[in-house]
Amino acid sequence: MSLAACGTQRPASAPTPQLIHQDGRIAVMLTDIDPRRIRSYDSALVSFGTRHTYSDTVSSTQGVGAARRWIHAQLSAFGRACNGCLRVEYDTGMVQTTSYPGRPIRLVTNVVAWLPGRDTTRAVVIGGHYDSCVCAVGGAAARFDSTSTAPGANDDGSGTSAVIELARVFSRMFGNQLESTVIFALYDAEEQGLLGSTHLARRLKASRMNVIAAMTDDIVGNVTADDGTVDSTSVRIFAAEPDTSRSRELGRYVWAVGESYLPGFRVVPVWRLDRVNRGGDHRPYVQEGWAGLRFSERIENEKRQHRPTDELAWVNFGYVANVARLNAATVASLALAPATPDSARAARDVPLSGGRHWTLSWSAVPGAASYEVLLRATTSPQYERVVSVGAATSYDLHVQLDDHWAAIRAVGSNGQRSLPIVVPRVTRVIPAPDQ
Repeated sequence: MSLAACGTQRPASAPTPQLIHQDGRIAVMLTDIDPRRIRSYDSALVSFGTRHTYSDTVSSTQGVGAARRWIHAQLSAFGRACNGCLRVEYDTGMVQTTSYPGRPIRLVTNVVAWLPGRDTTRAVVIGGHYDSCVCAVGGAAARFDSTSTAPGANDDGSGTSAVIELARVFSRMFGNQLESTVIFALYDAEEQGLLGSTHLARRLKASRMNVIAAMTDDIVGNVTADDGTVDSTSVRIFAAEPDTSRSRELGRYVWAVGESYLPGFRVVPVWRLDRVNRGGDHRPYVQEGWAGLRFSERIENEKRQHRPTDELAWVNFGYVANVARLNAATVASLALAPATPDSARAARDVPLSGGRHWTLSWSAVPGAASYEVLLRATTSPQYERVVSVGAATSYDLHVQLDDHWAAIRAVGSNGQRSLPIVVPRVTRVIPAPDQ
């Protein structure tokens, strides 16, 4: 079996390759995501006045301590409703920080809900940060203002509320029926330098967890620009370089998920780690070598971020619900799929073809019923051809691979596809001077 060369554009008459398998359970779960519930979560978060990392931790009605106890209570209630399928915890740790004068070490407290899969060593992480600040007003000292009202309705009450809703619907639909574990993470201290997500990423790395993907919802509720421009029908996803990175493959996966499950809600890939001079909670996972991705609204209004004006009135909860649906379809597709065939490799066939043909090979993946080869021109942002190779673990590719990118993915008996692994692997973007 071989795959013919492809160009950079699919002919108009050519069918779109099947990049994602639609699952009826996922489709049903998407209908359960409720914008009214998301609004109620965000309203509760705003009611705590400020969720600044250094704010009150004792009060039951004000400050970051009250906020995280409320989040823990919501997730725990979902766990009780599914007979204990969710394991909820405070994920605490001492972290190094240079952001706060006189306090180089800081205790951070994430709230984390684990939905164990059949493989408890493999996980998909979806998160948002529950802390807030008014750090864009009043100069450098504002970063440490832990008493002024900081509603944080959009940054990042919107993302936090979406993740809370995801924990609810996943626990109702799947219980312990997923192949991979799903981790719902509500991060502390994002505004102080991604401290909470850095702590959790390092903890997962130290425990030898295989993180398939780590995604964050950060600022996912605004649809109106300062000049009145409105966009409530598209969302940006940020995926880091290089073009063959695990993060970029995750970006392509999310893009395909959106086209399959939410065709009226356009996914706009942005091929960079994050916005210019900005950062998010997917970064620590990328730094650990895992696939990381950020979801953000298409239209940002920075006059409603990091300010007292980041109020509930400016959040469009129908839009947040659509972002949550895209999250849900992505997380479920990944968590229902086999592992990625990470052993994949490519060898040039010189004796028989003069180097124009290649042999792709990989080790068998537990739970995989078959495998697929994906191919795209190096100038194409998305895969253009998909071919099933059955249960074989090698494939003769009749393509001059120098001009293309090839990838291998595993397919489960349920039709769900793993993230692809690109071959040949790229280990260095720019050669060292001595090479």
